[in-house]
Amino acid sequence: MAITRLKNPALANVREPNFRNIIINGDQSIAQRSTSVSSITGTGFYTLDRFKTSMGTAGTWTQSQSTDVPTGQGFANSLKMDCTTANGSLSSGSSLAIQQGIEGQNLQYLKKGTSSAESLTLSFWVKSNKTGTYIAELFDGDNTRQASQSYTISSANTWEKKTLTYAGDTTGAFGNDNGNSLSLNFWLVAGTNFTSGTLQTSFTSNTNANRAVGQVNLADSTSNEWYITGVQLEAGTSASDFEFLPVDVNLQRCQRYYYLVASGSGVNINFVSYNTASNTTSRVFLPTTMRANPTLDITTGTNYYIAYRGGGTDEINAFTLDTSRPNYMYFYDSSTSSGTIGYSGQLNTNNSSSYLAADSEL
Repeated sequence: MAITRLKNPALANVREPNFRNIIINGDQSIAQRSTSVSSITGTGFYTLDRFKTSMGTAGTWTQSQSTDVPTGQGFANSLKMDCTTANGSLSSGSSLAIQQGIEGQNLQYLKKGTSSAESLTLSFWVKSNKTGTYIAELFDGDNTRQASQSYTISSANTWEKKTLTYAGDTTGAFGNDNGNSLSLNFWLVAGTNFTSGTLQTSFTSNTNANRAVGQVNLADSTSNEWYITGVQLEAGTSASDFEFLPVDVNLQRCQRYYYLVASGSGVNINFVSYNTASNTTSRVFLPTTMRANPTLDITTGTNYYIAYRGGGTDEINAFTLDTSRPNYMYFYDSSTSSGTIGYSGQLNTNNSSSYLAADSEL
């Protein structure tokens, strides 16, 4: 007997995601590390997942996950950069960019390096009190090629949608691997090393002087702020509506690169085994296959972790990574003192500043 499958009328207009957006966490909804970090003066991952801050001699900044978003567009969060110490006299090498790196194996369908190379269209919402010219760059790390497009913030403190198209590049294929093949860079500060040439708007061999020509100096006042959300990069010459993903799907995509195991005080990490009276080992299985063997990202401090065992507890200051694979980490400590060989216990965080994570970022 034939079976008829009935569709839920409430889902009639809901489309399955096709992952046309190359950017991960473009709606700024996932922030495993923190929702706000101050006193930023250098390069690193600070708040929003997959978005890296690249910086050198460009003042001091606070980065946060903001709830200031364009009205009626479906977004709940944005990434905010707030200048807290200005630099009005940039050095030649000064730079500040918000960037995301992309694996080459996720880009093969763009056919880069062939006569059929696809164009790319970038769309996003942006807001700043500082009007003027800004630069959004695509950088091909496999072949050291780049293309930059300018956009203008026309109205201060007003959300504006921008759309930029980059012609397909028939030179230099992306590597079919898990390395960083393409970076999207939103420039905010650029010294003369990056602005003294002519803006290169189509892919060509990199010349630093052509990368950010015309870029305003967002670091010239502590009144300056910059927000971005709805970042989408897709194949083709036109922008489609932003592709919203279910939060669990978005989180899992972020966890390929960074997985926060535990943070705060009193959070269980896993069980520990006592190899000796003064040494414990523990293993964490990861919820998704990570990009590569992760490193251990951890805070250290006196009694930041604690092992509960039969007959007592052992306070632990830090751990050392022993072995890692894309689906687990195995780590140990040498600061316990009174366990019993062969016994096990429960490992918890023991300080509000404690955290332990697996890091496989590009």
